[in-house]
Amino acid sequence: MTEYALGDGRTAVDAAALAVGFSTALRRAGLPGSPDRAAWLARALRIVPPISRDPLYWTCRVVLVSSREQLPVFDSVFSAAFDGMLDLADTRGDANSPPAIGAEERTRAAPTAQRPAEAAGHDLASQQPITSSGAGSDDESNAPEREAILAMASAEEHLHEKSFAELTPDEAAHVRQLVRHIVLSTPERQSRRTRQWAHGGAKLDLRRTIRSARRIGADASFLVYARRRARPRRLVFLCDVSGSMEPYTQVFLSLLQGAVAGARAEAFVFSTRLTRLTRQLSNRDADKALALGAAAAPDWAGGTRLAESLRAFIDGHGRRGLARGAVIVVLSDGWAQDAPALVDAQMARLRRLAYRIVWVNPRKAGLNYQPLVGGMAAALPYCDAFISGHNYTALAEAATAIRADRPRPASSA
Repeated sequence: MTEYALGDGRTAVDAAALAVGFSTALRRAGLPGSPDRAAWLARALRIVPPISRDPLYWTCRVVLVSSREQLPVFDSVFSAAFDGMLDLADTRGDANSPPAIGAEERTRAAPTAQRPAEAAGHDLASQQPITSSGAGSDDESNAPEREAILAMASAEEHLHEKSFAELTPDEAAHVRQLVRHIVLSTPERQSRRTRQWAHGGAKLDLRRTIRSARRIGADASFLVYARRRARPRRLVFLCDVSGSMEPYTQVFLSLLQGAVAGARAEAFVFSTRLTRLTRQLSNRDADKALALGAAAAPDWAGGTRLAESLRAFIDGHGRRGLARGAVIVVLSDGWAQDAPALVDAQMARLRRLAYRIVWVNPRKAGLNYQPLVGGMAAALPYCDAFISGHNYTALAEAATAIRADRPRPASSA
């Protein structure tokens, strides 16, 4: 890695190049992190210039490290990248300097009230003012101190970008709680019922006008106008709980539970057969609701009969009104045992009933992914939106797709 500028006038290196190079070295060493972290580090290095080893170390650590378990890897990569390239004499003999790389005690985290201000980088939910002053020339030492706020990622923000398949049990429990509170809403539709309306855009309501005239026993003294009520469209979830979807099932069911409680959605799961879980997931206790749902679906973590499950939903529920004009959300990787022609036929039937079809496939986030699997390739032409849904951020995109209106066909000239 190219040497970075210090206060003694050595050759300067662009902050972006340093941030990208060091972030890449950390990822190669196994430290998880999104590409956005490199951009954050570049901005942080411009705000807090690394005039010595300590500012560079703490700036990189605050931006790129999200848990204490990542410190050994970070310290070793930092030592390999910078030790011997930055002047360590700046901190020798300084009792307030941080410990040497790799020599920190990590057996137990210090209480929050006793942590030094620099170590507050572990508290990812806070923002700490970082003051930097020149330590090289006299002009720099006499310059006024610069105070800058370095934005730090919160614990929730770190989990927003992490794939559901990579979550630890504690992280999964926290993400399930976040997902359960995602606000879901659907586009509105015009109801057959009307209400009295005194503003523009309403039609004359003859029935109400005549009733008002009968009450006074004379001709109608005024005209009553009304317009149709607007109601949100029904939201229906079809969640794949087969073996290939097992890393994502628990989080997706938490999404379904929140949708049933908040948006009055209908919830179905399928593997080798279709099971309705709306009543089970309406339980206020999250863990009990998931347990009831798992008990109600005996084919949990089995194979995937996508076409058969879609047929069972359309014949048993969709044609009776549950899918008519509704927003249908299918959470599945599309790995089906059915022939693609059967999936195509059932998706065509569902397309004629539904207002919008949103397909959430966590495999879409994979590198060089293409929807070539038979079931997914057959279903994709009938979908209005195709979302990955592999992490919290992607589920937020799915919520946006659920709210979207269907584009109106262009009027003919």
